[in-house]
Order: sequence, then C-alpha cells, then structure tokens
Amino acid sequence: MKQETPGATLGILSLQGGEKVESIRRVGALAVALAVALAVAPGLAGCGSGGGSRGAGTPGGPVPAVRAYDINPVARDRVADGGVLRWGLNEYPSNWNLNHIDGNLATVKRVMDAMMPSPFRSDAKGKISPNTDYLIEGRVTSRRPRQVVTLTLNPRARWSDGTPITWEDYRAQWQALNGRDAGYRVASTTGYQDIEKVVRGGDDHQVVVTFAKPFGDWRSLFAPLYPRSTNATPEAFNTAWLNRVSVTAGPFAFVAFDPTAKTVTIKRDDRWWGDRAKLDQIIYRSLESDALVGAFSNGELDTFDVGPSAPDYARARSTPDAIVRQAAGPDFRHITMNGESAVLSDPRVRRAVAMGIDRQAIAQSDLQGLDWPIVLLNNHFFMNTQEGYQDNAGEIGTYDPGRAGRELDAAGWKLEGRTRRKDGRELNLRFVLPSGLQVAKSEAELVQDMLGRIGVGVTLQSVPGDDYFTKYIIPGNYDITAFAYVGTPFPVSSSYGQYADAVRRPDGTRQWNANLGRIGSPRIDAAMRKATADLDDARAVADTNAADKLIWQAVNVVTLYQRPQNIAVKSNLANFGARGFYDLRYQDIGFVR
Repeated sequence: MKQETPGATLGILSLQGGEKVESIRRVGALAVALAVALAVAPGLAGCGSGGGSRGAGTPGGPVPAVRAYDINPVARDRVADGGVLRWGLNEYPSNWNLNHIDGNLATVKRVMDAMMPSPFRSDAKGKISPNTDYLIEGRVTSRRPRQVVTLTLNPRARWSDGTPITWEDYRAQWQALNGRDAGYRVASTTGYQDIEKVVRGGDDHQVVVTFAKPFGDWRSLFAPLYPRSTNATPEAFNTAWLNRVSVTAGPFAFVAFDPTAKTVTIKRDDRWWGDRAKLDQIIYRSLESDALVGAFSNGELDTFDVGPSAPDYARARSTPDAIVRQAAGPDFRHITMNGESAVLSDPRVRRAVAMGIDRQAIAQSDLQGLDWPIVLLNNHFFMNTQEGYQDNAGEIGTYDPGRAGRELDAAGWKLEGRTRRKDGRELNLRFVLPSGLQVAKSEAELVQDMLGRIGVGVTLQSVPGDDYFTKYIIPGNYDITAFAYVGTPFPVSSSYGQYADAVRRPDGTRQWNANLGRIGSPRIDAAMRKATADLDDARAVADTNAADKLIWQAVNVVTLYQRPQNIAVKSNLANFGARGFYDLRYQDIGFVR
C-alpha cells in the first residue's frame, strides 16, 4: 500500500505519514468485497463532502459506515475547458519509474497516472474492467495445461514519440520484472515471476501471456506499462527516469521539472486519442508536510492530501470555498521494524517491541478529530471494511508490557536501572521519521515513551522528507519507523513484495526489493504464492489469512489502522478527491462551469 509504497507498484509508499504504494489487490469477490461492505452500509453516500460523526468503534471490530469514494462526480459537459490544477505533494522524488524500488512512491503514482498506460481500471466498487483507451479486451483464453491470458490492445494507442504500443512493450516489461536478472532494481516481481512467456498474438496489437503457474490477479500486471526502451536493459530501467520523464502515453504530457521551486508541470497532450483532457495543465508542487495546509488555505494550492492530521483537517475544512473529501480505501498506517538492524534481528526482541507498543493509544492520538472510527487493523491484507477480514494479530497485537519485559529478559536484555543492557551494550532503537510531519512526530514520541517503560531506549532522528525513503528506509538505514501503505483492489499480489523473502544477487548478497522490514521466510513466500494462485475466491480468502498469521509471527509490519483518505480540494473541483478504489480519469478532472 507507497511506502503511501503503494504493485509492480507494490506496497506503494507515501509520506502522508510516510506512504508507500501497495500494489494492486485481488480481483473477483475479493476485489469487490470492500464495495459490497460499503454499499450495504446504512446511510452510505457514494459521493459528497464527507464529515459527520461515525463513532469510535471497538479495537479490531467492524468499522461503521464510511464512503466508498468521494470525488464530486460531474458530467464532462458540465466541466469547464481549460484551467490549471495546483496539486500539493509532500516529497519531490528523483526516480520516476514507478516499477523501480526508488520510484515506488505514492507521489510518483499521482503524477505518472496522468501520463502512463494501464490496461485495466477499477471503479468505486472495486470492479475491474478494461481501460479501453489502451485495451479492447483482456480475458483468460485457456486454463489447461497452462493459464493463458490474451490481451487485445487498442491500435490507436501510441507513445509520445509516435511509436505504437504493442506486444513488445508487454514482453519487455515482463522480462524486466520477472526477477531473473538481479540487475533490475524492481519494486516487485509478483505475477511476472509466474509467467512462462509473452508472445505476439494475431498481430502486433495482441499479447498472449502464458503462465507457468496459475496467477489469479493477472489483471494487476503491466500497470503502469513503461515503453520497451525503459525495460530493455538494467541500466535503462535503473537510470533512464532519474530526474526526467522520457516517453509517455496518456491524456497529459510532461513539460518540465523545476528543482528550485520543487514543481513538476504537465500539460494536456493534444495527440491523445481518447477524451480530450479538460485541464490545460497540472502543476505539482512539493512542500514539507506542515507547510501544505498553509499553502492551501492561502489559495496557493487547489488540493493536497491531508492524511491523518486533525489540525490540518480542521484548518482545511475551515478554508473558504474548500472541502475535505473523505473515503475508505485499502490504505493503512503501520510501524515497521528493520530485521537487519543489530538488535531487531532477534525475533524475541521484535515480539517484545510489538507487545510494548499500545497501538490503541497511537490510533486514538492519530485519528482524534478526523471524523473517522478508531478501530485497530489486525490483518496485513484485508481492511476492516472488507469481506474476508479476520483478526490474526494474536498475542503480538496485544499490548502487554509485562510479557514484553519477560521476552526481553529471555533474550538476555536485563534491566539495569531504567535501561536494558546485554554484553555491555544498551538497548536503544533509532526511530527515523520525515521532518515536518506532525503525525509521525507524535507517533515516534508515543513509542519512545511506551518502550521506555520496558527499558528500551528510543532515539528520534528527523530527516528531510525527500530523503526519507530513498536514503533511509529503502536502504535499511533505520531501526524502527512509521508510514502508510497505499493499496489498490488486489489484496495479496499487491502486498506480496513487502513481505517476500530476500533474493540472492549474483555476488551472494541479499536483495530485499520492496520488503522494507527485511524480514521474511520461504514459508511466508509459499503461503502467499498459494493465495495468489487460487482461482477460487473462498479458498483465496482462507489462504490469504493463513499467510497473514505467519507474517504476524515474524513481526515485520505492525499494523495500526485503516487510514482515512482525506483530500482537501477547492469545492468547485470536479471528478477528483478521495477515490477509494476508484481509478481517477485524469482527462475528466476540472473545474465546474
């Protein structure tokens, strides 16, 4: 779910409290599950302004009714032609390849979704269908002896350099992301590693994908699709999109970066073959998280992601001609521990830390004043609002400082005064957090106080938001941290990489890809592979929960709560806001006439 790591954008990371994109969740009943849960909720509004008290809920219990999406849907003929959307971001990325581990960020996705192809799209109910601007039809054409998927491409679709989008682009992306060449620093190999071959169909606009093993979430693949030139070599994959956007194929085209102002400008692409974009331009502007609300209130921005910040939420709502749109989505906040740090490599210490943290107190602190239910999330794959959700946290998710202390004693960390020591070394964890993000600061201070009660020292290290993922979290330069994963409609395949075991490089070293906690096992991998291979939805739910139990036992990501999507917007902005599962149509975004 960007780092806000957000599939091939897997586990998308995002700095809204630090987020990374969690790639695409499961299709079929699993994908539609949240939609069903929301659609039957009493009093549910499919769109609107958000707001209204929803009650506190109970830890790990069901979530009261929340909106599936809140985007102010307006017909295209009522949206003005022209205008500039000023969109606030909280980080200024350097790598714009969303399939690369350093580019697997929610901020990268927000920009690239306007310019890059995705063959499928999700509606507000999580129903997946072909994105007809790129794909005429996609279906399973054979199940035995191998699963075969045939994609019929839109022959009008072409890259911004005039090159048609063909089967060769799909083959090149599979070859880059299947994990067979460790030179490609990919965010995830999920699904691609299960493909046996990608070949030309009846013509250049038909792709035939044959799987070596069944893969239920096949619609999650090739999203976004990058041109074959990007995927041709590891060097191109790793460096061609550093501080530049090379070739696009969307309703908007790249214009310029301004590193001084920290802006990215894109414009309507008049060569686009689909519905003409309503906006003239979108200007993305990066500011420290605590400066975004001021820029919005002063009229310098038209939208920004409020995240779980009650003061920013209140201030944005009080801004004239503005509204905070709110919806449920597959996004969750969590605490992650680095299993390769000197102290946390011991699972007994990780268990103790997890049990020494009062997650309910952190959730209450984060969510107070946000009109959102304060309910703990006790599953890594399913949100509280999804069918299939099961509480698998067990004792690891239970606040028990006494038990935590005994675990530390058993691990050899003895209390000497107020701090624990072992072999002359003090037990101290480095909590790395992005600067300017109040929710992260509050969480870090709460964790510091809670763990201090069981003799564990916590040192807070605030780092620039632009460096947080690329220089600290992705390389493993931390002990403990907190951010959000931003998800999509596919539960396991989107999350697989963030819990997958390391792979061996040719030199024998371990490469963790999107697993930022650096904790995994062959057993967890096997359980997740079994869940993604299920074509029966009921079996997939059971196998997904079996995998989740193993992840809790390993103590990698300690979930906190399903994060509300709080998007501050000018009230006349149409077809934009808190999207839930809905994939925005950038060509429809604009201002009401």
